[in-house]
Amino acid sequence: MKVAIIPARGGSKRIPNKNIRIFNGNPIIFYSIKAAIDSMCFDRVIVSTDDTKISKIAKSLGAEVPFVRPEEISDDFSGIIPVLKHTIQWLEKEGFKPDYFCCIYATAPFVTAVDIQSIFKQIQINNSDYCIAVSKFTYPIQRALQIKDGMISMLNLDYFNSRSQ
Repeated sequence: MKVAIIPARGGSKRIPNKNIRIFNGNPIIFYSIKAAIDSMCFDRVIVSTDDTKISKIAKSLGAEVPFVRPEEISDDFSGIIPVLKHTIQWLEKEGFKPDYFCCIYATAPFVTAVDIQSIFKQIQINNSDYCIAVSKFTYPIQRALQIKDGMISMLNLDYFNSRSQ
């Protein structure tokens, strides 16, 4: 089983309602859901959220929202790993064991179905455990990644759990 997981917490302090804000005529989460569905790479596209507005919109766009994300992983300090782990454990309790899962952020309007297909093909060709999207940047480098011998790692592990703010 292949699952797309789209984390979309409510309650953003910097940009209220950011996951459902209108961007180019659609709620911004629309683009991630559409790319996941259109890629035809996934058996299920699941949105993990604690917010009823996000849930309603995600369902109307064709995603599943089969649970309400627990409060303990829905605050300003919750990392992505516990959110993904919760979703995978929920699936396993329901009798579904994902062979692959893909995390697509709700605020990634430029991701396309072709991008997802290409990455999935690369994972299979290279027999990789994971793949992440990265981009070049000039500042700040605390959470920078490096590629060494074809593998990616944090430049400075001290910042692994630090927040982007």
